[in-house]
Amino acid sequence: MAYLDHAATTPMLDEALEAYVATAREVGNASSLHAAGRRARRRVEESRERVAAVLGARPSEVIFTGGGTESDNLAVKGIFWARRGNGPDRRRVISSAVEHHAVLDSVDWLVEHESAEVGWLPVDAAGRLDPDDLRAELTAHADRVAVVTAMWANNEVGTVQPVAELAAVAAEHGVPFHTDAVQAVGQVPVDFAASGAAALTVTGHKLGGPTGVGALLLGRDVAAVPLLHGGGQERDVRSGTLDTAGIVAFAVAVETAVKGQQEYAARVAALRDDLIERVRRAVPEVVYNGDPTDRLPGNAHFSFPGCEGDALLLLLDAQGIACSTGSACSAGVAQPSHVLLAMGADDDRARSSLRFTLGHTSSQADVDALVAALPAAVERARRAAAPRTPRLTPHPPTPRPPPVPGPLRRTPSIMKLLPRRSACRADNFMIDGVAPGGPTGWCAG
Repeated sequence: MAYLDHAATTPMLDEALEAYVATAREVGNASSLHAAGRRARRRVEESRERVAAVLGARPSEVIFTGGGTESDNLAVKGIFWARRGNGPDRRRVISSAVEHHAVLDSVDWLVEHESAEVGWLPVDAAGRLDPDDLRAELTAHADRVAVVTAMWANNEVGTVQPVAELAAVAAEHGVPFHTDAVQAVGQVPVDFAASGAAALTVTGHKLGGPTGVGALLLGRDVAAVPLLHGGGQERDVRSGTLDTAGIVAFAVAVETAVKGQQEYAARVAALRDDLIERVRRAVPEVVYNGDPTDRLPGNAHFSFPGCEGDALLLLLDAQGIACSTGSACSAGVAQPSHVLLAMGADDDRARSSLRFTLGHTSSQADVDALVAALPAAVERARRAAAPRTPRLTPHPPTPRPPPVPGPLRRTPSIMKLLPRRSACRADNFMIDGVAPGGPTGWCAG
């Protein structure tokens, strides 16, 4: 298999896996006072120091969590609650429309349940934020803003944001700035103190650590109301028994990834550039998305005109190529990429996107396999997406009984009339005045 979905998750580093197994053999709750508990606590604190050292933070600023989603929720909601508690008028959150759903949905939750207001920052055609837009928003609403949140690097198109400039603008107005750096750590240089951020999200499984463990770097002077209540672990900000083995492996992965970042980025960027050039040759009409220079080293994101992204993904998967679509899927219905829409792309371009991401196990063979399989897959995806007119065989008129009142019956034979297209797209014709997939609920999802 050619695995080109490292932005979704990447294999554990050997060093991290060995550390996890060795630590998991030991017993001890890091909150216990006996010898086994103290040994576990020592492992946790040593890991905290290792993470802090390579990410430019103080050990006391490292809050271990269950991963990126929890860290984003804790930062956005926790800082919002703390700031609103000190000033009830501080109900405004500033964010961008290209954020990960862990941030977007946290903001939406605050709007729905906490009467929050939102200032959405625009991005340009490359998905890049302009610090002047943040400055204008803060100038207009500074006394009402609780928190600003903007990701370090985009998880779909790979665009790297001017985080230090954004954080500096927020600091000018005394507003804490949070950044989701899940995709950035180990890929580009990340320094918490130098960035000026008040909070930073990182997770393990994106950089060679275990799934289910991450951290929120939270400035020691930044208040956050906890999401979880219980034992008061992690500065009383994140209660819960600490996953000692996961934390140790996470720290090893962070340290290894950050220390090897420059060499890693150079190798992976060379593979990425080769992938981009060859994909463009194989499919000349392909559209390359994201910033051409300020982007993650392993990210290549394309739109394939005339294709449905999910159909193309499955066709490549059948050829042993693992990648991801740029669209989200809600209730079984493919949705266009919110990132591309925010960048000004039309609906078709946003639906036709695929993301190829390389990582520490990627090789030239992976790129070769993709390029070999892609042209045929694109051609098949285009044929599948092309509108078709159903062929109806004429029959002599026959008497029909009057319609029977009641719910519509689902007639299996009618399904033969449906064009073979991607799910939920059978809306190009009607039968007896009813669109298949409409009120009778035939949408395959």
